[in-house]
Amino acid sequence: MRILIVGGGGREHTLAWKINQSPLVEKIYCAPGNAGISEIAECVPVSAEDLEGLAGFAEKEKIDLTVVGPEAPLAKGIVDVFKNKGLKIFGPSKKAAQLEGSKVFAKDLMIKYDIPTAEHKTFENPDEAEQYIKKVGAPVVIKAEGLAAGKGVIVCEEEEEALLAVKRIMIDCEFGDAGSRVIVEECLRGEEASILAFTDGESVLPMVSSQDHKPIFDGDRGPNTGGMGAYAPAPVITPEMARFVEEEVLMPAVKGLKAEECPYSGVIYAGLILTEKGPKVLEFNCRFGDPEAQVVIPLLKSDLVPILQAVVEGSLKEIKAQWHNNYAVCVVMASGGYPGSYEKGKVITGLEEANEDKDLYVFHAGTKALDGQTMTNGGRVLGVTGRAGTLTETLDKTYDAVKKINFEGVQYRKDIGQKALKYLA
Repeated sequence: MRILIVGGGGREHTLAWKINQSPLVEKIYCAPGNAGISEIAECVPVSAEDLEGLAGFAEKEKIDLTVVGPEAPLAKGIVDVFKNKGLKIFGPSKKAAQLEGSKVFAKDLMIKYDIPTAEHKTFENPDEAEQYIKKVGAPVVIKAEGLAAGKGVIVCEEEEEALLAVKRIMIDCEFGDAGSRVIVEECLRGEEASILAFTDGESVLPMVSSQDHKPIFDGDRGPNTGGMGAYAPAPVITPEMARFVEEEVLMPAVKGLKAEECPYSGVIYAGLILTEKGPKVLEFNCRFGDPEAQVVIPLLKSDLVPILQAVVEGSLKEIKAQWHNNYAVCVVMASGGYPGSYEKGKVITGLEEANEDKDLYVFHAGTKALDGQTMTNGGRVLGVTGRAGTLTETLDKTYDAVKKINFEGVQYRKDIGQKALKYLA
């Protein structure tokens, strides 16, 4: 098989790494890729959002299957473009990708099909949103409706903070068109966790649970990012809770989307908060998470390619997936200044030393190769992932590798996975 992976981040490097292990695969391309991906795939200088350019490449190179990493091309309709040309592609259609692309669409679906979620109101007018906030008070959560690279959700403990969030999103247009509408949502309390699943629109095949760390600083302080690290499985998700999520969240969402005439195929990702009244959905995403992919995929013992094929061909019910009985931890190494402005072009050292352990993987995100050196080329630069039998051993392995890598201004969280330890004592 000839595979094309769309994207150029840590998630896509992880997908390329796993797909490269399949005996079914003859050649992997990645558009646009990065320095790490270029070691196992041929990188193609086509933007992940150049839908026609990608489809043209897939036709020319006789690609057997395209796997889409990021949310933006899915929301723009890459699956529809490919299918119209008779090309096989893994991911939801433009209509189905509204599940992530429009938080209002997702909320309406959850309410209609009795999927547990927070109470909320939607506003197109900032004045009306502000009046509502003054009426209900804080804490509240303010969400930009559209895609905002994981940064469009603002938890506000004070009323003044919530009013400022509405201004940032709707008046200052900090997130562009994503802020044309806002959702004002009740602030739920509890630990967050994620369950991703494969689905062909009929069956659901859940993956191991994981927990992301969104804020930039230790102790979940500071602004939200695209994700500063993750671990899997998340012991806060018990087997009973996982069954509940499959039966009361994932299956109703998939069935509901089919009933709404936008059948869903690909990865469905439930971002959960575990309240005193049980799990509730904070958001749905329509792709592998990043950095969740960097811990979930390394725990998949089965060949990924037949699963992707079964999703595309509608035969997922015939698939059984096997998982390693291990933990995985990913620590994201980011550029100084991220998630605000940051400099690129810093030389990265220590990559070879960090990669010496067979259960240690350095997944590249914002990197590029230049004159024989690996340079920083983004906000989140690397995802360092370790795998071992216990969480403590996995944390030690991962952080030992992180300490071997360096670039000017590097920042990373030192507390990834700490929340899990209390469940394992």
